[in-house]
Amino acid sequence: MSPHPHPPARVLHPRKECVAGPIRVMVVDDHALFRRGLVSVLEDEDDIVVVSEAGDGDEAVRLAAETQPDVVLMDVCMPNSRGIEACPRIRKAVPHTKFVMLTMSDEESDLFDALKVGASGYLLKEIAVTDIARAIRAIVGGQTFVNPAMATKLIGEFAELAKQESSTSEQRIIPQLTPRETEVLKLLARSLNNREIGERLFITENTVKNHVRSILEKLQVHSRTEAAIYAVRSQYVG
Repeated sequence: MSPHPHPPARVLHPRKECVAGPIRVMVVDDHALFRRGLVSVLEDEDDIVVVSEAGDGDEAVRLAAETQPDVVLMDVCMPNSRGIEACPRIRKAVPHTKFVMLTMSDEESDLFDALKVGASGYLLKEIAVTDIARAIRAIVGGQTFVNPAMATKLIGEFAELAKQESSTSEQRIIPQLTPRETEVLKLLARSLNNREIGERLFITENTVKNHVRSILEKLQVHSRTEAAIYAVRSQYVG
């Protein structure tokens, strides 16, 4: 039996054909009290609707296909299926979904594993509840949101990767990206969002989104954060 028993998963809002409107969020955490508190906080936001909640990764995979969330708030450590392991399974069913890991774990290995599976955010549960909605909006807007303490570790990893990378690695992605995609990648690695990149390059935000999608496909990565790491490793960012 799980040390943290939880009630059955709930579908709060069935999937609708119209995708316009509030940001659709799924909350996944095996601590029922924390999960319900988080749902209550998010339900106070006018532009966010919690479409489902689950107590473990297996339930999350099943409900994601049913409720089609835009964002999944996912705990890292849960019974039956770890949150990080559930992310690729959910992405297979709902390709557009973005993931935010909301966890007690400040282990670097968990942070990097989350980035590898395409998480767009990594937040420690010590974060102020008012910042969670802000993080959700930022991620839907194309940004990456990482808890400050974890961001420090991530920056340290960037620096280490840049030191370790040989000069030959710089050539690795040059043939793959167009000049414009290279410009977008450089700005993306400096944490600019799509609107800011568009303003810098005098192109529309939609054009930036298309370039980012192409960059992710060519580099065979799942998230903007992974692309940023790739850019640092290849010495695109000075």
